[in-house]
Amino acid sequence: MEIYFKTRKLQRTFNSDRNLAREYGARMARTIKMRMAVLNSASSLSVVPVTPPMRRHMLVGNRQGQYAVDLVHPLRLILEPRHDPVPVRDDGGIDTDRVTSITILEVVDYH
Repeated sequence: MEIYFKTRKLQRTFNSDRNLAREYGARMARTIKMRMAVLNSASSLSVVPVTPPMRRHMLVGNRQGQYAVDLVHPLRLILEPRHDPVPVRDDGGIDTDRVTSITILEVVDYH
């Protein structure tokens, strides 16, 4: 899957082990690297596990159209499809089989 980042700063942080550990701590940096490895190797969003520990799930409300992946509780890796238009199924939901490009938005506790 193609992975982009919302900001250059976020991209620099995620692409450097040192910056990742400095920004989020050693444990969180290891978890983020594991999640990013899965995302990088996925052919589409549909193959990203929906079961723990990764637990990809769609968000609602003001985060409609975004997905979260579990990190170290309570933090989540927030991402969204990078397609224009976003591929949709007949029922109106996002067609994760056709989402092959994503944008990493942030690491946050949205609860």
